[in-house]
Amino acid sequence: MALARLPWGLQRRLGAGVGWLALRLLPDRREAARTNLALCLPQLDEAAREALLRANFRDLGIGLFEFARAWWGDAAPMRATASIEGLDTLKRLQAEGRGVLLVSGHFMTLEMCGRLLCDHVPLAGMYRKHRSPVMEWAVLRGRLRYACAMFANSDTRAAIRHLKRGGVLWYAPDQDMRGKDTVFAPFFGIPAATITATHQFSRMTGCAVVPFFHRREGGRYVLRVGEPLAPFPTDDAVADTAAVNAAIEAMVREAPSQYLWLHRRFKRQPDGRSRYG
Repeated sequence: MALARLPWGLQRRLGAGVGWLALRLLPDRREAARTNLALCLPQLDEAAREALLRANFRDLGIGLFEFARAWWGDAAPMRATASIEGLDTLKRLQAEGRGVLLVSGHFMTLEMCGRLLCDHVPLAGMYRKHRSPVMEWAVLRGRLRYACAMFANSDTRAAIRHLKRGGVLWYAPDQDMRGKDTVFAPFFGIPAATITATHQFSRMTGCAVVPFFHRREGGRYVLRVGEPLAPFPTDDAVADTAAVNAAIEAMVREAPSQYLWLHRRFKRQPDGRSRYG
């Protein structure tokens, strides 16, 4: 917790060092990220992808300090320079009494930017429950300092009630959850096992599905709430899931070094083979 209270400039410098070490000490994750970059950004030559890989691990290290600061530290320095676009969209949807499913990806900035958005709107989140009781305690204690509620992925009924009441729920469906309600939808043109929860939540609650993008620019943050995806939902769960993946892909292309490339996103394929690490 003491690290969460260090000056922000020092945290960024230390985080860059942690990322440098992680790049060298985590070979499996390094290779997973390298594979993902080669698959998703083939237009870059090898030298450019290696530079992006190094930048990605640097941002990973900084992201660890962002997590700590969001959970236990002071966000005042971030508030002073953050810019948030699209709050009028959220206000309009709330005035209409609609729930809002804010769809984002696993970016390094997700924790700090979630806290910054909570300054303007009551925001709940969904998360994957941890096996470790200590980690579970830390996650909930940290996030409930600013989020109005946290729902485990297994607690979909509570999330549905929240959306039906007009609540705002942050959700990141860009990892392979290995659940039964998954389809293969393109992500950077590659089939990716993706949960259909965005389609299901919208169908059951009438909530708007709204892209939420966030990135760090130097020491400041840029948050953007987009317009609701439309038409959404349709009768086609695969098409809706592909639309969500396309929205997240667009976010990644804007800030590729801040995305969690080390997740084995394409390990499962429609033919069952694990060709992609």
